[in-house]
Amino acid sequence: MPSVTHDDAPLLADLMPWSVAPLRQGRAWPSAPDAASLKARWEAFVKAEGPDREALFEPTRSRTLHSAVGQLPGRAGGTEKLVRASGPCPEPVRVLLAPFDEQWLIPDHRLIDVARPELWRVADEHQIFAVETAAAPDSPGPLLLATALPPVLRAGRVRPLYRRPGGAEPNLAPGLLEHLGARLGLSPTPVDVLAWIMASARPGPEGPAVPLTEDPELWSRGLELGHRALWLMRRDGERPKLPGGRRPYVRAPLPTRPLTLHYDRDEESLHLDDGRVSPVPPEAWDFEVGGVRVLEQWFTARTAEARPGTLEAIRPATWPQGWTSELLELVTILTLLAELRPRQAASEVAAPLTATSLRKAGVLPVPAAARRPASVLDHHEEGPEGQFALL
Repeated sequence: MPSVTHDDAPLLADLMPWSVAPLRQGRAWPSAPDAASLKARWEAFVKAEGPDREALFEPTRSRTLHSAVGQLPGRAGGTEKLVRASGPCPEPVRVLLAPFDEQWLIPDHRLIDVARPELWRVADEHQIFAVETAAAPDSPGPLLLATALPPVLRAGRVRPLYRRPGGAEPNLAPGLLEHLGARLGLSPTPVDVLAWIMASARPGPEGPAVPLTEDPELWSRGLELGHRALWLMRRDGERPKLPGGRRPYVRAPLPTRPLTLHYDRDEESLHLDDGRVSPVPPEAWDFEVGGVRVLEQWFTARTAEARPGTLEAIRPATWPQGWTSELLELVTILTLLAELRPRQAASEVAAPLTATSLRKAGVLPVPAAARRPASVLDHHEEGPEGQFALL
């Protein structure tokens, strides 16, 4: 985290005022590391009847087979009550299910206890979601994650960069872009501001704080770091590569169903039972988010035993080749992100734009409306039992 010489940094909650609490799935089976398992689970679910279907569903206080809910915005899930549901599985979508773990989800409102429809309304190819983590003040892990996918992980609050689809209406304090531009003599974009936030946010007693600067040179250096972090976290465009031609490879074939994960620090190798991947730099193995080692969490999500007879137990019988490719890319991403940390830690925010100065400029406090989602959209959404609702 960057060192600062002042204690009046504006809060992230003021700079990106609209935020949404994390989604709550309520049951694990509608998500999985592979889409084919989800379709097989849905097929088994709709084939079951009566008490068997109810047991497979795993009802909660928020969702039962008789819950009446509308579609997730922009998705094609059904709206009839699940007790009568039939037909094919709604097409699974890619989501961020855990830090740096992109998995698949059946996008059906009836299956999710608290789906946060307001997030789905603004999820498109233009959107970037900033997700607060549970990082402790002395934790080496990132304070924020960024993703272009709908975030369904159990973490802190989610802050979309845009309040409307199509990259419209930045979720920034009104007047912030103009004020920054005037002080810096530049024309920052909403993504620039988010990049600066990714590079400079630090823990604070009232939540993440973001030291700002009016020094154009310092701003430029921060943007370089922040845009690099955004690119790595979003996995956007060309695949990242380690410098110097280093690249993790499978050195010994992975077993058909690995059960254990072990790291050899001296050899810089990752062992999945008798299979071996190297080089895996220590920085990748040690990378944590919220006190949890990312590589271990990723592996456990694909190998932990499920209760027999549950839908979650429907999963690949053998380790798919695609998972190996994802693992190799994840090692690369974590290594490159770890390399940014010394530069972030060494940076000091000079010529600060403080919260006090933003209040004097009229940027803060933000109006109450800026903390609420955009309330009017120009399309219909299907409500319970096929009815239509206009937002």
